[in-house]
Amino acid sequence: MKHMKRSEAREQAFILVFERSFKDETIDEIIEEAQIGRNLEVDPYARQLASGVSDHMPWLDETISTYSKKWKLNRMSRVALSILRMSLWEIDHVDTVPVGASINEAVELAKKYGNEDDFSFVNGVLGAYVRAKAPLQEENLPEMEQTEDKKIFSEEE
Repeated sequence: MKHMKRSEAREQAFILVFERSFKDETIDEIIEEAQIGRNLEVDPYARQLASGVSDHMPWLDETISTYSKKWKLNRMSRVALSILRMSLWEIDHVDTVPVGASINEAVELAKKYGNEDDFSFVNGVLGAYVRAKAPLQEENLPEMEQTEDKKIFSEEE
């Protein structure tokens, strides 16, 4: 099988994750149905994304709840929730994909498949997560002291 472009694989993964939100089946069962029933070739990267989402659902949903101010998961559109799950997993687990590319692709999927508010919601949640996860700026770190091969933060009085 020829590999798809990453954007096409993300779209395929989104469709699998979205379909999973309606069914009480494993992602492997959904992929198998797609391959047999619809004669669909599932891209390896799409499989990786969909499986990653399936394997980390509790963490993903907790993270989405944390960064989606005042929104409960059951009130979110399934489209937005599926896109958020997929993009968060990609941001957190695929080092070869720039964060900006993952967020941009998520926003584009939300524009294509979601309602008129989904793309800004997806962008806001992912942006909040990335900002919170960003390493501290060096100038904001306290000074370090060396003590017996251990680094400790010095406390200013």
